[in-house]
Amino acid sequence: MNLMKHLTSTEDLSLSEVEAILDRTRRFKNNFKDNSIQRTLKDRLIITIFFENSTRTRSSFEVAAKRLGAEVVSLDVSKSSTSKGETLYDTASNLDAMMPDAIIVRHKDSGVPKILSNYISCPILNAGDGSHAHPSQALLDLFTIKEHFNFGEIRGKRIAIVGDIKNSRVANSNIELLGRMGLDITLVAPPHFMPKRPSLKQSHALEPILDEVDIIMSLRTQIERHSNATYASLKDYARDFCITKDRIGDRDILLLHPGPVNRNIDIDDEMLSDPRCKVLTQVQNGVFVRMSILEKLILDSQA
Repeated sequence: MNLMKHLTSTEDLSLSEVEAILDRTRRFKNNFKDNSIQRTLKDRLIITIFFENSTRTRSSFEVAAKRLGAEVVSLDVSKSSTSKGETLYDTASNLDAMMPDAIIVRHKDSGVPKILSNYISCPILNAGDGSHAHPSQALLDLFTIKEHFNFGEIRGKRIAIVGDIKNSRVANSNIELLGRMGLDITLVAPPHFMPKRPSLKQSHALEPILDEVDIIMSLRTQIERHSNATYASLKDYARDFCITKDRIGDRDILLLHPGPVNRNIDIDDEMLSDPRCKVLTQVQNGVFVRMSILEKLILDSQA
């Protein structure tokens, strides 16, 4: 049996593994007060090491681990030996020597979780690496989409991914995963935020696609990853690409965002409080999805 070892990108998962994770997520969510199905990782040790700031992802993974009964140790990178020049190889070796059951890693550089996975004897979970990948976010986005459509057929559903796509690890993981699930993807961005994806439909404006989509996924403008200024101000960007109540009108569109949301830049206040916007549902689903991921990786690796 070919068991999943690490989750460094969504490509590490077969479609059958994706479906198994989503099914387990649905059970966790439907029975979240039933401790009998939520203590499957009792006495397991999980280490989180975040070389880049995070609020939602880090806390979501830690809550997920504790709901499953695992112990969590969070390493403070600012006080770790990496700040003294320790190599990634040595960091990995030292973490492995502590015999954890899984390690959750976020790093500002693409590829670091994959590199670490070569030196670690437990599952590595990528909590976001540079502009490369964010697999657990894509899985929770997929679950939120399926839930919105009552777990029916989503193949052929039309989604617009809007914003700073070129610099977005969330976009990369969603394009890969949602594409394999059969969704019809359109990229919407100004030219300097548009990646080279000739196989996908593209638009440099929001208005032409609004009557053609079932889902909009808005992205944060990641100014920290820009080497040069691309807009005179974020307000100029918002004028063209902010998801507003005036733009959406009464269209039946599911609105998603991975967070953190730049209010009135990515999505305006009125749409954030609109029932079509599922940003907080995504946060809630993130805990259950990450419970499923942790359970699968750890139990598979120890089978």
